[in-house]
Amino acid sequence: MTNKMKTGRVILHVDMNSFYASVEMAHDPTLRGKPVAVAGNVEERKGIIITCSYEARAYGVKTTMPLWEAKKKCPQLVVLPPNFPRYRSSSMAMFDLLRSYTHLVEPVSIDEGYMDVTEHLHQRNVMELAKEIQERIKEELLLPCSIGIAPNKFLAKMASDMKKPMGITVLRKREIDKILWPLPVEEMHGVGKKTAEKLNTINIYSIKDLAKADEYQVKQLLGVNGERIVKRANGIDNRPVDPDAISDFKSIGNSTTLREDSDDERELYKVLEKLSQSVALRLSRKNMVSNNIQLMIRYNNRQTITRSRKLNNVISSEKEILAAAFQLFKKHWSGNPIRLLGVTAQDLVDKKESVKQLDLFSYEKDAKQEPLIKALDVLQSKYGESIIQKGIQNSSGKKKRETDINITTSFQKDFLS
Repeated sequence: MTNKMKTGRVILHVDMNSFYASVEMAHDPTLRGKPVAVAGNVEERKGIIITCSYEARAYGVKTTMPLWEAKKKCPQLVVLPPNFPRYRSSSMAMFDLLRSYTHLVEPVSIDEGYMDVTEHLHQRNVMELAKEIQERIKEELLLPCSIGIAPNKFLAKMASDMKKPMGITVLRKREIDKILWPLPVEEMHGVGKKTAEKLNTINIYSIKDLAKADEYQVKQLLGVNGERIVKRANGIDNRPVDPDAISDFKSIGNSTTLREDSDDERELYKVLEKLSQSVALRLSRKNMVSNNIQLMIRYNNRQTITRSRKLNNVISSEKEILAAAFQLFKKHWSGNPIRLLGVTAQDLVDKKESVKQLDLFSYEKDAKQEPLIKALDVLQSKYGESIIQKGIQNSSGKKKRETDINITTSFQKDFLS
């Protein structure tokens, strides 16, 4: 393969294989070669598989599979709780290694990122470079990865998915009709199950169908995203590799699955309170404010609704987020038992750039709250979010910790913070 493609760019997509499980095996060599899974709520009936080793996949264990089902398929499955500090450390070491080749490294999530190596090849063959990166990650960090090589980010991402684990795949634009187009449209990066179902309604079943489709018709069906995915299906993607893209946040949200389905309003309010606290702290860390709060409710029959509320002024405090979320809850809750709740702050803007219509009293209140928010943030960043616990009264009148609510954070988005 030549060092430069016709576009003049050479992009690598580095995708870690079974990342959480691989990190655990790197940490504990006795786990190597065994079916290993990392699962949330390991002790709970509703625990699900977050990721699993390829040895576990051979038994039919899959990501998002309920833990009881995974153990049924693979009785010898080694199940571990997630260790996010360990994963963050391995992720940062991986990205540091990539940056030793070029500063044009764009993290996409904790376990994948793009590299633009165009200006750094010179006399080197790109395949040799990719092999060296893969081998160094394996030898120095004890972690497997797959690498896609292409003239743009979309094709590089598609290429990295084609050979796992430890694969290196080249996908040239002139090859997409033979390699990419025969694939089902739901296997295309950027097309989820629901989008694929919509595309099926206009007789688009393969990536080739999408590439040849009427762009206007697809745009009418899917909006702006329709135009984008038609171009991608034709191998067109002009996005640069942006090292700062990881700091762009459109929303910050948290959700949690309750231990038991509940229609107890007091209990549900407490869940919303804890979710709002977590969202507020993360907004504070990012120096962001929001003027749109979204509530997600999933009932015990799996029906899911999302409702949002546009606000007159930007907000960032726990109290304000909770008030907006609870107002949505009161308006849209059917009264049926709830399985999951989520709160998301949307339409984020930088705190310094926001303009709030403050009267004298609200200004004073905000000013007084700011030192408290910063103090909480420092404590929780240093000692963990459990260092400060809100309590609820038990029957004896004493406070107890709310340890029965497991918060799921958007760890993929803010792992570098």
